[in-house]
Amino acid sequence: MTSPTKPTEHPIRELTIRGIVLGGLITLVFTAANVYLGLKVGLTFATSIPAAVISMAVLRKFRNHSVVENNIVQTIASAAGTLSAIIFVLPGLVMIGFWTGFPYWTTTAVCAIGGILGVMYSIPLRRALVTGSDLPYPEGVAAAEVLKVGDDSADAAGAEENHRGLMVIIIGGVASAGYALLAAMKAVAGGISYPFKFLSGGTMVGASLSLALIGVGHLVGVGVGIAMIVGLLISYGVLLPTLSADALSEPGADLAEVVSTTFSSEVRFIGAGAMAVAAVWTLLKIIGPIVKGIKDSLASSKLRHDGAEVPLTERDIPFNIVVGVILAAMVPVGALLYLFINVSEISHHTTTLVILSVIFVLLIGLIVASVCGYMAGLIGASNSPISGVGIIVVLSAALLIKAVTGNESDTNATALVAYTLFTAAVVFGIATISNDNLQDLKTGQLVNATPWKQQVALVIGVLFGSVVIPPVLQLMLTGFGFAGMEGAGPEALAAPQAALLSSVANGIFGDSLDWNLIGLGALIGVAVIVIDEVLRKATGNKFYLPPLAVGMGMYLPIALTLMVPIGAFAGLAYNKWAASRPNPESATRMGTLLATGLIVGESLFGVVLAAIIGATGSDEPLGLFDFGKATDIIGIVVFAAVGFGLYQWLKASQSKTETVR
Repeated sequence: MTSPTKPTEHPIRELTIRGIVLGGLITLVFTAANVYLGLKVGLTFATSIPAAVISMAVLRKFRNHSVVENNIVQTIASAAGTLSAIIFVLPGLVMIGFWTGFPYWTTTAVCAIGGILGVMYSIPLRRALVTGSDLPYPEGVAAAEVLKVGDDSADAAGAEENHRGLMVIIIGGVASAGYALLAAMKAVAGGISYPFKFLSGGTMVGASLSLALIGVGHLVGVGVGIAMIVGLLISYGVLLPTLSADALSEPGADLAEVVSTTFSSEVRFIGAGAMAVAAVWTLLKIIGPIVKGIKDSLASSKLRHDGAEVPLTERDIPFNIVVGVILAAMVPVGALLYLFINVSEISHHTTTLVILSVIFVLLIGLIVASVCGYMAGLIGASNSPISGVGIIVVLSAALLIKAVTGNESDTNATALVAYTLFTAAVVFGIATISNDNLQDLKTGQLVNATPWKQQVALVIGVLFGSVVIPPVLQLMLTGFGFAGMEGAGPEALAAPQAALLSSVANGIFGDSLDWNLIGLGALIGVAVIVIDEVLRKATGNKFYLPPLAVGMGMYLPIALTLMVPIGAFAGLAYNKWAASRPNPESATRMGTLLATGLIVGESLFGVVLAAIIGATGSDEPLGLFDFGKATDIIGIVVFAAVGFGLYQWLKASQSKTETVR
């Protein structure tokens, strides 16, 4: 009988002490910056690509560094930076007056447990949504390209192409960061927004003048881009004009204010309803691949246990450990919920609510992880509408809690809302991490990383972030306070997502939520699903309309969404040109690298700007110019010129390279 082959280890260094330390140091800075920006303006920046750039710059000074070691660093920093999105829920507990501060160990535990569950849930999803899927994962691909061009271990031909690719990333990055700098200085517009009357009401056209979003669009492709345009047309071409008509008929109504308020208070809830239906449908469609992924994971674990050779790139954390960690985590989840509710006005419901909430976290966590991972695969973690998922989670939790507590909303409304937000915070940790982790695992797949080592790094990143987030939250509360809380001053941080989710919970228990809006969105979602299925069957999957992308197009503001389809069509035009070249693969890759550079440059500038904002305490610390209305025109002209010029330069550069060869 032949003895089993002993598994080999990765021939190069991967999960190292120096990589963990470097990832931890980057985490401290990026997580603090993300918490501050998220509370102040409701936006966070993606941390994986800046972390990859910093990692390359530092580790290349050490011996025996490798692309997979750099990948571990960006994985740690990415997980921690993404976990900072927990701020979209937790500040709500202070805003409604239930908490007066952020208790360190409770806040740390919520972040850590939710984040670790997010990692565990995303492990079986890797095979279903990454290795067995054609989802574009724009940020995962971009991070992988950054790591590849920084790898100096390639052969001569590969090194030459990597050198050219690095120059393309640098030029794209400088252009992207340069435009973002000009926008921060108010020399050009960072975005445009023009409300106007349409039909019987009002609507608007607008766009964020972001080269990074052009890069994202290039990477996600026209299928997703067209679906997002359909979502925009539904929201801004039909819903917004219809719903704003009555308000605009009032004497003295301000068009811009009415359009903005109608979108945020009504249209977004319709979009959330469409997203909810699309999310359920998406989950039903990917259940098969998820089950297959779990079976493959079990088979791989058994082979490894028996001592058989399993490729490095197929080694996940064993499935029995994954399940064990998930089930074991329910104990501290239950303890946290018990300690939270036991001192509240609804403590007489403790046993029932804690048991149901633990089951809720266990089951909804898997659903949310699947949907968020799919959304990240469609348009990237940075652009995924996590707050939309938050609305769905808060709605579900509030309805469950209301069903148990009956008619206590009048007397114990604050305690009920607080318990809803606290339960949702654990699930939100799962959502934020799974939204990012699959991007990281995609990067790992493209650079031939060992999955289990990357998954361990993700857990380490979660722990780093969990330690950092509570003191930064407390610092923000002490220094500024939050809008809407008692005693909030003029400098109070808006915390817009936390305010939105708190209002949703309040709407459930106060019976003031307009279910007609969510129901209308659900009907639209069903219609889009039917259209998508008919298109796929009629054209043999050549044409399709991803329902979740349509829902995202409805939910997200036009300023954020419109640039993604524009970038998708720019990428399509370039890729058609690349297909006609003598070396189409190389030409296409250079386009991918230019898109990567656009994302890298703006991401790095976002880190710098966050530091400047934090140091000065000013929203616009670099605002040196004031060109009035001309800023918009200058911005549009400069933005279009830079974007068009970059693609023309890349074509000329590629043609010159082919001529020399």
